[in-house]
Amino acid sequence: MSSVILDISRLISRVRYSTPSGVDRVEMAYARGLHARYGDGLAFASVHPCGIYGRLPRRAVLAYLDELERRWSSEQAAPRQRSLVSVLPQLAALLPTAPGVGSGSVYVQASPHHLTNTAKVRKIMARERARFLCLVHDLIPIEFSEYARPAGAALHRRRMETVGAVTAETGGAAIVNSAATGRALRPWLQPNTAIHVALLGTEPLPPPAPGAASPTDDGRPYFLCLGTIEPRKNHLLLLNLWRHLADTLEPARIPRLLIIGRRGWENEQIVDMLERCPGLVGHVEELGGCSDARLSALLHGARALLMPSFAEGYGMPVAEALSVGTPVICSDLPALREVGGDVPDYLDPLDGPAWKAAILEYAADGPAHAAQLARLPQWHNPSWAEHIAIVTDAIEALRR
Repeated sequence: MSSVILDISRLISRVRYSTPSGVDRVEMAYARGLHARYGDGLAFASVHPCGIYGRLPRRAVLAYLDELERRWSSEQAAPRQRSLVSVLPQLAALLPTAPGVGSGSVYVQASPHHLTNTAKVRKIMARERARFLCLVHDLIPIEFSEYARPAGAALHRRRMETVGAVTAETGGAAIVNSAATGRALRPWLQPNTAIHVALLGTEPLPPPAPGAASPTDDGRPYFLCLGTIEPRKNHLLLLNLWRHLADTLEPARIPRLLIIGRRGWENEQIVDMLERCPGLVGHVEELGGCSDARLSALLHGARALLMPSFAEGYGMPVAEALSVGTPVICSDLPALREVGGDVPDYLDPLDGPAWKAAILEYAADGPAHAAQLARLPQWHNPSWAEHIAIVTDAIEALRR
């Protein structure tokens, strides 16, 4: 009989993708961390892409997790999406083999997958006779609906209504990735529903290969912007700033900007600038998907990570950059301060002149850059071991 059930619906739904999203990495960390903690006491379950819910064959799940990690870390070029025909064997191997055995366990879900379907989640909990423990990543589509897809706010309200209703009905609890997310979530839960704050861990990136080529062949310093290309990430601030630099500086004095991330939604103005602005040519490069090996090399060589977001639930790129010793210039947001502490330089996301001044000073190895490098050894790198320990404590509290 299993003491803990982990839902991995998100990872199975991403079977065709070559590179992971942030939520993919989180669900993988839960799968690895909880399996290490509970061993055979952990059952894997999923709402399969074919619509069936049930328990999954352990051997097939562990083989699939290994395959995903190999795929994510590969340096070889791969299509963004594999063909459906090519992944059918994996989907067949991951078909649920049991509908759920009603073991009275704790049911852990680390992604928003199928949370819009309250009835389905209730049916799963009733079948499993389990208490619901759910990780909530953020409430940004509700709090900042102008940055969401047209129906994003309504869909996310349904997710939060599901979390609130099912945690209350099953005597469950919630995990949040920051105290800022916890404050936003609190009104959606019953007063006696516990919220556990656990900062997300930072995945160790592979060291850059010896002699790895620089992304710039002219010796210019470069900056990274890492994350999905969508309005709340405020790419337009950086693109307009780089266009201004192209208009006012000699080409040799303009640093490079590398944008890493898939294209998201409501981003027409950003895409227009990336594709049609002549002033950005030779200075700004969009990389799209990026393997872990290449991301590591780019982060290690960057002068700083830039993150001028309007809203964040956590801020994984900040942690990834600081974990390899790369400075960060980011928006002054509570969630980002929880991650970065006193190390990054925090700026108003609307203060263009301040961002320009900081970028040029960092490009020139100025005092602010040196000061942050001196602060970096004081930064505490959140680990997945710490996160999973908090999740385990939450599970054990629900089992008592």
